[in-house]
Amino acid sequence: MAVPTKICKTGLLAVLLAGVCHLVVADEPPTAVHRMAIGQSVPQLKFTDIRGLQRTPADFGQYRALVLTFTSTTCPLVRRSMPRLTQLYQQYRDEGVVFASVNVGAADTIREMAVQALELNVPFYCVRDADLSVAMALGITRTPQVCVIDGDGVLRYRGRIDDQQRPGGARPAATRDDLELALQQLLQGQPVAVPETPVDGCLLSAPPGPGPAVTWADGIASLVYQKCAGCHRPQSSAPFSLLSYDDAVANRQMIAEVVSNETMPPWYAAGSHGQFQNDSSLTDEQRRALLAWVAAGGPAGNLSQAPEPPPAPDSEWRIGQPDMVISMLGQHSIPETGFVPYRYTVLPWVFLQETWVEAFEIRPLNPGVVHHCNMAYVSSDGVGEETFITGYVPGGQPMDLGRFGNGAAFRIPAGSALGLQIHYTTTGRREQCRIQVGLRFPRTAVRKQLRHFLLDPRRWKIPPFEPAYEVQAARRLDRDIDLLGMFTHMHVRGRDMTFVATLPGQPAVTLLQIPNYNFEWQLGYELRPGTRLLPSGTEIRAIAHFDNSVFNPFNPDPAKAVGYGLQTVDEMFNGFVFFVDQHEDLQLQIDPRNGQVQSAAATR
Repeated sequence: MAVPTKICKTGLLAVLLAGVCHLVVADEPPTAVHRMAIGQSVPQLKFTDIRGLQRTPADFGQYRALVLTFTSTTCPLVRRSMPRLTQLYQQYRDEGVVFASVNVGAADTIREMAVQALELNVPFYCVRDADLSVAMALGITRTPQVCVIDGDGVLRYRGRIDDQQRPGGARPAATRDDLELALQQLLQGQPVAVPETPVDGCLLSAPPGPGPAVTWADGIASLVYQKCAGCHRPQSSAPFSLLSYDDAVANRQMIAEVVSNETMPPWYAAGSHGQFQNDSSLTDEQRRALLAWVAAGGPAGNLSQAPEPPPAPDSEWRIGQPDMVISMLGQHSIPETGFVPYRYTVLPWVFLQETWVEAFEIRPLNPGVVHHCNMAYVSSDGVGEETFITGYVPGGQPMDLGRFGNGAAFRIPAGSALGLQIHYTTTGRREQCRIQVGLRFPRTAVRKQLRHFLLDPRRWKIPPFEPAYEVQAARRLDRDIDLLGMFTHMHVRGRDMTFVATLPGQPAVTLLQIPNYNFEWQLGYELRPGTRLLPSGTEIRAIAHFDNSVFNPFNPDPAKAVGYGLQTVDEMFNGFVFFVDQHEDLQLQIDPRNGQVQSAAATR
C-alpha cells in the first residue's frame, strides 16, 4: 500500500472532543496542503471498492452530480448522519445523482467498511481511500465531510450535510439543509449559493507508517508457509508459488496489495460475528508484519537460518488417501475463451447399500480451469436441495467431518449415485479436465448424521440499476440442533449475506456475516461443535443484498431485471445451514472398507 511520506506537520496531539471522538489533531489537517478551490476541475480520483478492485468515478456511469461523503467506522457523527444521507439518496437517485461513502479511517479495513454499511443499512456505494489521496485532492479534513462534483467533473460544493448534528449533541432539526440546497441549485442549473460550509466531525489521521520490518528468515517465512503455501505451490490453481524467499520477494508488491485489501488469504466472514474453526484470515499483527516487510524492500535476513519450506503433501488428496475414488469416465473440453455453461455429469458408481462417509474431496485433475463444482447424490427420486453434499472452490477446504470430532458422518441412501455440477473457466487456450471424487469412511462409531437445509427463495426480481436489492428467507427449527456450519452461494450480483438466529423469547443474534461476498471464493464457514446450540423453535433467517448497478464490475447487464436462474448471467440465493441433532446418538459401527453399517444401537 502506498503511504504518503509527508502529509502533515509534526507535533501530533491526541485530544478528546466533547467527550465523543478521540481525534488526532495536527498543526495542519492532513489535507490542507492540497486544498483545491470550489469551481476547479477535479483531478483523477482512485479508490478501492468492497471487492478490493481499483476504481474511479467513471465507473459510476453518467451522473449529473456525484456526492462523496467521507466516513470512518469510529466517528460517531458518521453513524448519526447516515439516515439523512440515505433519505437524500432515495430522494435524488432518479434525478441522476450518485451517492458514495468514501472510507478514510486510518485503522479501517475494506471488510470493516462493508460491515458498517450493512449495520447502517447504507443503500449506496462504499469505497475505500486508504492513502487519503482522494481526500487530499478534494481538500477534505473531517468525517463526515461532503463534496459534490458535477457531471463535468467540477467541484461545486464542500462542507457539511446540514447543521443538525454536532459533536456531543444535535439540534431537534436542521436550520439549513446545506447539501440538499446545493443539489437543488445544481440540478436546476443555478450556481450553488453557499458553495462551502464549516463542518464538524472527526479530523482525518494520516495512515500509519510501516512498523519495524521483520526479515524473511526471522518470521516472514514462517508466516507465509503457514498461511499461503498450502495453495501457493507448484501444480496448484494459485498463480505463483511461495515456497522460497525468491518467490516471495519477486511477488512482494502483489502480496502487499492483496493483504491490504483482505482478498488474501481468502476469508470473507466479519470478525465481529462468530468464531470459525477454519478461519484462514490474518491477524492484525500478521498483516502489519507482512506490509512492513514489503515496505522495507523484502529483507532476507540470514537465509541459512530460515525455516525449510513445508514438504509436499504425502498424498495428492487433502483428506488423506481415500478409501474409494470415483472418476468421470471421460474428459470435458473447455474452449480458449468465452462463457462456458454449467456442465453436468453423474459419476459411474451406484451405492447399492446405505453408505456412511466421513470425508469427501472433489479433485479436478486440471484445477486451473474449474471455477467451482457442486456435488449431490442422485437417487430414483432425482436430485434436489436435500441431496446436496458439498462443493469445490479453489482455496476452499474439502468436506472432512473428522475435523469436528463429534462422530458425524454423511449418509448416502441405497441406490444412489454422485452427480456433479461444474462451472469451468477459460484460460486462453483449449483445455481438458477430468474430475475425481475421493471418499473416506468412518473409523469410529457414527454418532450423528450430518443434516442441512437450504434457504432458497425464488419469487424475486432485482430491478435494473439497483445497487442493494434485499432478499430474505427463513426457516424455523423443528428440533434442537448443534450448528456446524454455513455456506453461501450467489452469482456475480451477490453483495453480502447475513445469517441471523432468533431464539424463542430472545433477541436476534448474528451467526455469520459475509459483508463483501466474492463469487470467486465461495467458502464454507465451520463452527466447533457445541459452540452454537439452538433449540427447537429457533428461526434462522438469511438476508442478502444484490448489486445490479453499473458500478458492479462483474454485472453482465445492469439495465436488465434479474431473477432466479442457474447460469451466471442469472442470479441465485442459496443459504445452506449444516447441523446435527443435539440428542442423536446412533452408535453405528461402520465397515471402513466400504462405509456400510456392520451393527447399530441407535438411541435418541
